[in-house]
Amino acid sequence: MYVVIVGGGRIGRYVARDMYDKGHEVTVIERIASRCEQLVVETDVLVIEGDACDVRYLEQAHTDRADAFVATTHEDDDNLVACQLARIEFGVRRSISRVTTPKNVDIFEALGIEPVSSTRLISELLENEFSVGELIHLTSLKGGRVQLVELRIPEGAEAPTPRQVSTLDLPAEAVLVAIFRGEQTVIPHGATEIRPGDEVVALTTPELEARITAVLLGRRR
Repeated sequence: MYVVIVGGGRIGRYVARDMYDKGHEVTVIERIASRCEQLVVETDVLVIEGDACDVRYLEQAHTDRADAFVATTHEDDDNLVACQLARIEFGVRRSISRVTTPKNVDIFEALGIEPVSSTRLISELLENEFSVGELIHLTSLKGGRVQLVELRIPEGAEAPTPRQVSTLDLPAEAVLVAIFRGEQTVIPHGATEIRPGDEVVALTTPELEARITAVLLGRRR
């Protein structure tokens, strides 16, 4: 895989090193000369000193052959412009961007850019601790077309009867990814039981979220 990364700060350096160590080809575009020098010393990736909002530097990075384009600066505007140029001018199919201001997440998703907001993620993780019987969005993929969600199965009087996965009327477009049961992590298969207190993680589309919730909670729709 060939990845172009915008931003040579802490996050950009980490992603660049991680991808390179896993055998991928990586190019980093960074405006600040001192960061470029640090990247050259610390990594073996190609480093281009320049502004990723300028088409010239995207051309130098051969963005047209990139499999993924990742913007990691702390400026949402710069990340948005760079990702849009990569998508529109160079035909990059997958663009991922750091989003500093949570309210901008919807804008990035609407434009087909996969947003990563640490602020929103922290808030959602905190909410997860207090949400039972409610579907929680962990992250969005492919511009919001696919969702990774979590549902905590209620205990006590509201608890549904334990059921095997094979008996659930799940839609074909939904996949159960994992079940967290106390300290135990279960990778579900047909014979796995969904029990009260389980935290079930699923991959699905936004249109099917209500149906999945009803199925996991044993409700009729």
